[in-house]
Amino acid sequence: MSVTQGGNGDGVRGGAVTSIPLSEIDPHASASFGSLVRDASEQVSTLVRAEVALAKAEVTGEIKKGLQGSVFFIGALTVLLFSSFFFFFAVAETLDIWLTRWAAFWIVFAFMILVTALLAFLGYRKVKKLRAPEKTIDSLKQTRTVLPSGFGSHDEPSALEKTTHR
Repeated sequence: MSVTQGGNGDGVRGGAVTSIPLSEIDPHASASFGSLVRDASEQVSTLVRAEVALAKAEVTGEIKKGLQGSVFFIGALTVLLFSSFFFFFAVAETLDIWLTRWAAFWIVFAFMILVTALLAFLGYRKVKKLRAPEKTIDSLKQTRTVLPSGFGSHDEPSALEKTTHR
């Protein structure tokens, strides 16, 4: 927005993402073509910054959920690695008092596999709850309907696609 339309004329730039007005501030004021172009470019810039901020917030939340799920996988591997030697022998030797030696070791092994499977299942459930950034996708779809037909259209190849197909 320009200074004449109540925009960022206070000299503060780069702070919080400003909002885009849904209607003109002063509908009776006549603006020059240059100020209209400047306003449009500032509004598009603000819109892009807002979309990036939304995507960042959603992705950050999903990454935190993924990290929490991965903690269970790490726990499962840690239990399997460190306890597989010492715990096996301690419990198996204790069970050897009542059972034959080979049965004691098989019981301990089955217990450790069960604990590992449980921790892996808990980790899988956490990771399975990850979802796509739906708010960002919906917002981008709405933005595409507002933009001019040639801007961001899928009919024309993008500049990147044009340079890679030479």
